[in-house]
Amino acid sequence: MQTTDIGNKEEGKVWHRKPTPSNTGIMVTVIRSAAAYQSKTVRFLHVTFDTTGDSFLAGDHHGNIYVLDITRNRFRLVQKTGQACTALAFNLRRTTEFLVALADYSIKCFDKDTKQLVSWMRGHEGAVSSVSVHGSGRYAISTSADTAQLWDLDTFQRKRKLNVRQSVGIQRVFFLPLGNTILSCFNDDSIFAWESDTLFCKYQLPVPDEGPRIHYKAFAVTRDGKILAAGGRSNLLHLWCLDTRQLLRVVQMPPKVRTVRQLEFLPDSFDGGASQTLGVLSQDGVMRFINIQTCKLLFNIGSHDDAITSATISPNGRHIVTIMDNGSLNIYSVQCLTQDYNKPPPSLVKVVSEGECSALTMKVKSEGVQRPAKNPGRRVKTKFLRPPAVPMTEDKENELPDGLNKKRLVTLLKAFGEYPAKYRMFVWRSLLRLPENHAAFSSLTDKGLHSAYLSIQERYPIKSHKLQRGLQRVLSALAHWAAIFGETDYLPLMAFPFVKLFQNNPLLCFEVVATTIVNWCQHWFEYFPNPPLNVLSMAENVLAHHDKELLQHLIDCGVTSQLYVWPLLETLFSEVLTRDEWLKLFDNVFSNHPAFLLVSVVSYVTCCRAPLLLCSHKEDFEYFFHHRNNLDVSSVIKETYRLMESTPADIHPRNMLDDFQPLTRGQYPVFNKYPTYIVEYQSQERERIRQQEVDYLRERQAVQELRAKAVQRQAEDEAWYTQQEILQQAEEKRRDILQQEESKLAEQRTRLTAMKRELKVKELQLMDAARRRFLKQQQDQRLTELHRLDEQIQRKMNTRDQETAAAVQDIQVRQMELEAQRRLFEQQLAKEQVRVTQEVRAEVDTRRHRSEVEETTFQHLLNNDTDVSLGTNKWEEVVSQKAQLEEQRQATATAEANRRVFFSQEEEENEQHRDNLRRSQDHSLSQQWEMRARSPCSTSGLLHNSVASPGPHQSQQRHSPNNICLNNQSTSDDSTCFSLDRGRGELDCRERELMQNIRELRQKLAARAKNSNSTVSQ
Repeated sequence: MQTTDIGNKEEGKVWHRKPTPSNTGIMVTVIRSAAAYQSKTVRFLHVTFDTTGDSFLAGDHHGNIYVLDITRNRFRLVQKTGQACTALAFNLRRTTEFLVALADYSIKCFDKDTKQLVSWMRGHEGAVSSVSVHGSGRYAISTSADTAQLWDLDTFQRKRKLNVRQSVGIQRVFFLPLGNTILSCFNDDSIFAWESDTLFCKYQLPVPDEGPRIHYKAFAVTRDGKILAAGGRSNLLHLWCLDTRQLLRVVQMPPKVRTVRQLEFLPDSFDGGASQTLGVLSQDGVMRFINIQTCKLLFNIGSHDDAITSATISPNGRHIVTIMDNGSLNIYSVQCLTQDYNKPPPSLVKVVSEGECSALTMKVKSEGVQRPAKNPGRRVKTKFLRPPAVPMTEDKENELPDGLNKKRLVTLLKAFGEYPAKYRMFVWRSLLRLPENHAAFSSLTDKGLHSAYLSIQERYPIKSHKLQRGLQRVLSALAHWAAIFGETDYLPLMAFPFVKLFQNNPLLCFEVVATTIVNWCQHWFEYFPNPPLNVLSMAENVLAHHDKELLQHLIDCGVTSQLYVWPLLETLFSEVLTRDEWLKLFDNVFSNHPAFLLVSVVSYVTCCRAPLLLCSHKEDFEYFFHHRNNLDVSSVIKETYRLMESTPADIHPRNMLDDFQPLTRGQYPVFNKYPTYIVEYQSQERERIRQQEVDYLRERQAVQELRAKAVQRQAEDEAWYTQQEILQQAEEKRRDILQQEESKLAEQRTRLTAMKRELKVKELQLMDAARRRFLKQQQDQRLTELHRLDEQIQRKMNTRDQETAAAVQDIQVRQMELEAQRRLFEQQLAKEQVRVTQEVRAEVDTRRHRSEVEETTFQHLLNNDTDVSLGTNKWEEVVSQKAQLEEQRQATATAEANRRVFFSQEEEENEQHRDNLRRSQDHSLSQQWEMRARSPCSTSGLLHNSVASPGPHQSQQRHSPNNICLNNQSTSDDSTCFSLDRGRGELDCRERELMQNIRELRQKLAARAKNSNSTVSQ
C-alpha cells in the first residue's frame, strides 16, 4: 500500500509506482502534512466525483480544493478558499465548474481549469450540509438545518426557498436521478416528493406506525430512482419502492451496528441502474456492503483501528474514496473488493427440498426482519439435480462458457419470462459465446470511419453525440468486415438497439450485432439489394398454415410479406416494442434456434389479428407495422413457442435455417453469403462515381479557376474602360458645372446687388419707423409717468392727512393720560402725606399719654410714700425719669420740625417737577408745530389756509403753549420734510424720561420716610 503526501505541492502524481491493491483493496493513501509540522496532517473533509467517475474533488480543513485524476495519475490544486468547506458538488452541465459550500454559510462556484470565481450565492443562515445537482445541470438544492434553497445554475439566482418550523428540522433535500422529482426528508421521519418545475407535492411516503422509530439520518437512491434506502439511530434499514410508494423490506444489520451514518449504492455496469449492493457506514467506522435482495454481507472496508468518517463511490462503480478518522484519503479498487463474490456460479445447483423450502424463506415485513428458522433436530436435507442421460453432442451444445448451461437457462427463462436485469448482459454474452477478439476489432476500428457512414447523422439524427459516435463506429467496423454492410440501408436500424444497450463497450456491441447477422439473419442478403423473398416466403407459409383467413385478408388488401414481415425483421422489432419488451423478446430469441425470430414475426401478426382485420387501406398497414401497438409481448412469446412446436416440419423455418454458430476466436469469420457481384458492382460503381465526381470536381475547380481569372481580367478591363469613360464624363461634367456656376454666380451677384438696395431701403424705412415709434413711446411714457406722479402725490397727501389726524388724536390721548397720571400721583402723594402725619400725630399722642401717665404715677408715689429713708432714692429716680421725659419731648419736637421741613421740600420738588413736565410738553408741541409748518405740500393736498402772512391772531395762536394748530403751511419749496413717526418717537422718549424721574422721586420719598421713622423711634 502506497502513501502519498501532497504537502504544499500544487500538482503532482497521486502514486509514484503502479498501484497493486492489497487484500483490503486500498490502491493508495493520500495525506497532506502541514508546512510547519511534518508530523501534523491537515484533515480532508469532503469528497465528490465527477460524472465520468475518473476524477474527484477533495477539500481539506484549510479551505484547499484539490482535483485528483485516477486515470491520469495526477493531482492539482484548483482553489484556495481560506475557510473550511461543508459540502462539494460538480456542475453536471458545465463539467469544469464545481460548487463549494463554505463555513460562512455561503456557496461559491469555481472553474477548475481557469481557477476563477464564477458566482457567489448567499442566503443560508446556517451551515450547508449538502448540495444536490439536477441531472440536467440546470438547478441545484442546498440544504441546511433550517432551510433548503433551490438555485438556478444558469443565472445563479435563488428560485425557491423551503422554510420549516424550528421543531421540525430538515435532514436532507436532494434530486432523484432520471427525473424531475425532489425528495425532502425531515427530522420526524416524514419524506415528501415534489415536482421540481412546479414544486407541487406529488406524494408522501407513509411513516411506519409499528416497530421502533429509526430517526432517519442517512439516505441513498439507486441510479434508476426506484429504490430509496434510509437508516438512522438503529441497526434497521428501510427499503422503499418509490414506484409503489410502499415499504419494500426492512433489513437488519449485525448487532455491532447501532447507528447508520451513511448509505451508498454501489453501481454495476450491467444492472441497468437497479443497484443491488448497498454500502452501510456505521458508528464503528466500518462500511459493510450487503446485497439488498439476499441480505447477505458481501465485503466490508475499514476497521475499528482505521475508522472511516465518510465514503464516496464513483458513478461507474470502479473506485471508492473514503475519508479516514485521521483525516487521510483512502482510494479503494472495487474490482479487488468484489473479485471473490463476483465469480460465476457453479455448474451444479444446490436445491432445498420442497418441504423445507418454506421454512428457510425470509419474509420481510414492515414491523421487522424475520430470521430463518433453524431446525436443531436434524440437518437440512439437500439433493443434487443430476442431468439426465443425454448424448454427448447435446451436452456439449448446452454447455456454455463461465459454467452456464443453456438448457437450464431456457428452463429458467420459461419460468420467469426473462433473465434478471442485473445478469442479462452476462447471460447474453454466454449464450452468444462472444469471442471478444480485441485485436481483430482494433484492426477494424483502426481503418477509420467508412465512407458510407460519414454523414449518417444527416439520415439518422441522434441527440446524444456519444450514442451517435458509437453507432458510427460499430457500423464502420461492420462495413470494413463485410463490404455488403456498407451498402445495406437498414443496418443502422438493426444495430441501433444494441448500440444503445452496449454504448460503453463497443467490442461487445460489434460482436453481438455480428453474431445476430450471422445466425438470425441467414439468407437475408441472397436477393440483395431486394428484400429476402425466400425468408419472407417462409414466414408467409407459416402464417398460411396457422391463419389462412388473416393471410387471405392481407392478400385481398394488396398487402404482401414485404409490408407486414420485412419492417419487423429489418428493425428487429425495435420500432413496435418498448425497451423492456424488446429485451424480454431477445432473451428468448438468443436462447432458441435462429428460426425463433422468424416465427416471432408470425406470432406478432397473429396476435394482432383483430386490428389487422379491421384495416383495409395499405397506408393503415404501413402505419401499423412501423409504430408501437397495444400488445402484450408475453403473449407474443407464448404464441411463438406454440408455433415453434405446432408448425409442420416441411414448412418449419428450423429445417431451412442452420443451427447457431458463434463467431470464431482470434479472427472473425468471412461473411460472403450475399451476391458479391452485385455488391462489388455497386461498390465499383460507387467508386467509379466517386472517382468521376472527384475528376469532375477537379475539372470544375480548374474551370472555375480559369473562369474566375477570365472574369477577373474582363472585370479589370471593363473597370479600366469604365474608369476612363467616367473620367471623361466627369471632366465634361466639371466643365459644364463651371460654366453653370459662373452664370449662376453672375446672376447671384445681380440679385445680391438688387437685394442690397432693397435691404438698404427697408433698413431706412425701418429706422424711420423705429424713430417715430420711439418718440411715441417716450411721449406715452412721460404721460404715464405724470399720471403716476399725480396719483402718487394724491396718495401721499391722503396718507399724510390720515397720519396727521391720527397723530393729533394720539397726542391728545397721551396728554390726557399724562394729566391723569399727574393727578393720580398727586393724590397718592397727598394720601402718603396724610398717612405720615397721622402716624406722627398718633406717635406724639402716645408719647404724651405715656408722659402724663408717668407724671400721674410719680405724683401718686410722692403722695403715698411716707418713708423718708426711701424718699431720697425715690426722688432721684423720679428726677432722672423726668429728665428722660424732657429729652424725649425735645426729640419729638425736633422730629416734628424735621418732618415739616421735609414736607415743604417735597412740595417744592413736586411743584418743580410739574413745571418741568409742563415745559417739556410745551416744547415738544412747539417743535412739532414748527416742523409741520416747514413741510412742503401741493395745493391739492394742503389744508385750506391763506397764502399771505399770518395776522396777529394767528401768530398768537402759534406761540401760545396751550393751543395746538396743525393747519399751517410753509411757503418755501426746498424745506425739509417732517415725519410724524419721528415726532411720535421723541414724545415716547420724553415720556419714558418723565416716568423714570417719577420713579426716582418715589424712591427718594420712601427713603426719607424711613429715615424719619428711625429718627423718631430713637
